[in-house]
Amino acid sequence: MIYIWQNLIAILAATGVGLALGLVGVQLSRSLVPNARALLIVAVSEFWLASILAGALILAPPQAPALVMVLATPLVIWIGFVVPVIVVQGAVQEISLRSTVLTGLHWLMVMFAMAGTLHYVGLSAPTGN
Repeated sequence: MIYIWQNLIAILAATGVGLALGLVGVQLSRSLVPNARALLIVAVSEFWLASILAGALILAPPQAPALVMVLATPLVIWIGFVVPVIVVQGAVQEISLRSTVLTGLHWLMVMFAMAGTLHYVGLSAPTGN
């Protein structure tokens, strides 16, 4: 987990991008703006998502082209973890298929934007002690 501290600026930048996309989505959908408690929970959750993406990008094969990794890493995580959770949540809570798909696409967009931000700002592999 030391990589989080070593890449804190990039992770915070990616968190900010994720939060900004969420707030734009709230405005476009004319939803209620989340209260301070909800916003804090969202910020911590998006920080964790950005941290996991950073770790995955750091572990990516060094010979792979950066653009491929910036696109493939979030896509694999999204397909493997995010989509199943959203589908289960949609089914259990009887959320419409349209809302479920839009939620999934929102998170894919957030993850691509976060991965791009992490790459742009720059990540460094953890140093040994």
